[in-house]
This record gives sequence, C-alpha cells and structure tokens, in this order.
Amino acid sequence: MKRYLIPDTGSFYKANLHCHSTVSDGKRTPQEIKEIYMGKGYSVIAFTDHNVLVPHPDLRSDHFLPLNGFEADVTAEGAGPWDTKKTCHICFIAMDPENITMPFYHRSAYFGGNAVNYRQQVVFDESQPDYVREYSHAGVCDMMRRGREAGFFVTYNHPTWSRENYSEYMGYEGMHAMEIMNYDCWVGGYLEYNPRVYDDMLSAGKRIYAIAADDNHGWSDDECGAWTMIKAENLSYSAIMDALVKGHFYASWGPEIHALWTEGDTIHITCSPAQRIVVTYQTRRSYAIRGEGLTEAAFRLRPDDGYVRITVVDAEGRCADTNAYFMDDLLNSDE
Repeated sequence: MKRYLIPDTGSFYKANLHCHSTVSDGKRTPQEIKEIYMGKGYSVIAFTDHNVLVPHPDLRSDHFLPLNGFEADVTAEGAGPWDTKKTCHICFIAMDPENITMPFYHRSAYFGGNAVNYRQQVVFDESQPDYVREYSHAGVCDMMRRGREAGFFVTYNHPTWSRENYSEYMGYEGMHAMEIMNYDCWVGGYLEYNPRVYDDMLSAGKRIYAIAADDNHGWSDDECGAWTMIKAENLSYSAIMDALVKGHFYASWGPEIHALWTEGDTIHITCSPAQRIVVTYQTRRSYAIRGEGLTEAAFRLRPDDGYVRITVVDAEGRCADTNAYFMDDLLNSDE
C-alpha cells in the first residue's frame, strides 16, 4: 500500500521562510517584497525582521499569505571585530496568526538597522524582565525552548556565514528545522548549501526538517533564489503552519519534486527533469542514479539504514531536498 510522505492531496505553495524588509535591515518595504515574490510564483512569505516581531496582516489576500515572525541572533563576546566572532541566528515563525507576542524580549538591546524605530510596535510580556542572551549551548537552547513554548516554528540559520562548526551546532536542541540552503549567503560567496550539517544532526538523533530560504535583504541578487514548497489543503494560516509542523514540504533552489511515497520496503520519487537523483541513508549505502532527463527513481529501504532522504540535482547543479524519514517509522508503520 502506498504511503505518501508528501501528501497526494492539497496544493503546493511556494514559500520564503526567511525575509528582511525595511522594518530592519532590508532595502524593500513589505509591500514591495510581496509584489516581487508573487511575480515569481510565491504564495507565502515569513517576515522575519531582526529582533522585532511586526505582523503585516494588511498584505493578506486570496493568493498571498504573510506569516508573523522574527529572527533572533546571539553573538560570542570578547575582543576583536564583529565579523571574526561566532554567532547563531534563529528564525521564529508564529504558528497562530493571533500570536504577536514576542518571547525573550529586551527593551533596549539587540535592535539592528531600522528595527529600533519599530520597537514601540512590538508586543511583549511587560511583567517579565529584559532577556539577556548568552552565546553558549545553554543560551541558544533556552531561546529555542522559549520560542517553541510560546508557539513558534523554530529554524536554525546559515551555519557557514555564522562561522559555526560541528562543536557548536551539535549542542543546539529545540529547532524544528535547519536551513539546508540560504540563498543570500550563497550569492554572497559562502558555501551555504549545507546537506552535511543536516546529516550530522540527523545522525546524532535530531529529528528535524530541512528548509531552503532566501534570507533576502534586497541589497544584492538575493531574491527568489531558494524556497520551501509546502503541500497544504489551502492557503490559510492554519493549514500552512500545520503542514510545516508535520513536515509536508521539501526544500529547493531549482528542481521540483512532484510526489514522494513508500510502498513496502521501497521509497519512490517523481520530479522535474534531473541529471542525478541521490539517496542518502545514515549508513554508507548511499548512491546516485545518473542520466539525462530523469523524472523518477525508486530506492530500497533496510531496517538498519537509520534514515533516508533524497536529493534531486538538475542540469545546472541546483538541488531539491526532501526531509529525512526514519526507518523505525517507515518500516513499522501501520498506515
């Protein structure tokens, strides 16, 4: 019996889950961003300006959904220029459109760019003291925990640009997903396609998803280059966030994935024309199918594979990545 890992019902909605506007350090207004992205087929934008949660319900239409969010950063202390220090950036996207209360808020710190001019619009729990961030495993985990408990979808962003390595990111707990691709950093010269970081985390037992996002600021060619394709029943806030939480999406900066399912001990994928379709397991059994115009593939699953995920590579070397799926669920499900 077929078990669809990306649902066979509903529609795909193209989403950018990491976006900066004139509310912080972006060049374009939220309205300009909406117009640009809708012109490229996007239906969903998470407005994640730096350290201020400013919703944009006025942008909502039948064909466009703005999500409420913000990006929080915490940087290592010590002497030296800012760009030599390790930092951690995390996006928080509200799961409920009515949730506009920013967690772990500080009344006077962490405002970047134009964000300081919007702090009067931020809603926060005024009974709580100012939250002081700490660059450490405990400090980052506490921010992620507070975000999740407050009802936010949490993503870990651009580890290469952040100068973080295995010893840092492996200590972070509480994220829903990580950015397997950050387009702004990629066009800026950083090797920010990060499947190895994703595999590191998966192999350590972190059951998280992979998204691709622009992190656009509008200052360079950083718009409409990477996206998350969400399969949902409709373009309502609740349906989109429900699909994100359930992992009903894939990450891409080029190819399309049309369907993904298991049948017995085999995983199947159909996609837009590709040159390679790569299967990655937790074991060293991973391999690739190569050819011109590949549009489908099937791979066997074994109980000791740990997890499986598939990458579709087009003729220009651009990739689409599924989320990871674990054998204890795939091979022992009654669905």
